[in-house]
Amino acid sequence: MSEDREKGRQLEPENVKEIFAIFSEKMPALLNSLTDSIYGKDASAKFGQAVANFYTTLKKSGMSDEQAFKLSEQYMSSLNLGGIIAKAVGRRGEGGD
Repeated sequence: MSEDREKGRQLEPENVKEIFAIFSEKMPALLNSLTDSIYGKDASAKFGQAVANFYTTLKKSGMSDEQAFKLSEQYMSSLNLGGIIAKAVGRRGEGGD
């Protein structure tokens, strides 16, 4: 009975071929969509507007230019999804989580 279970868990070459065919068909569109949502014109405009609003709010609250700039820089980093993904992938490649 355990041999039957093992056979059921093994991937047959035809199944692997089918899985790769589906990935190769679907993956380019998924990556293009992800790239556009991160780096597209609309996303970039919203990103810039959010950072500008954040900086303006800090300045209106009485912060110095230097303080507002540093906090805005940190805020930009927290919104940069592409950078966050790159750091996570880089850490994983270095033996991190």
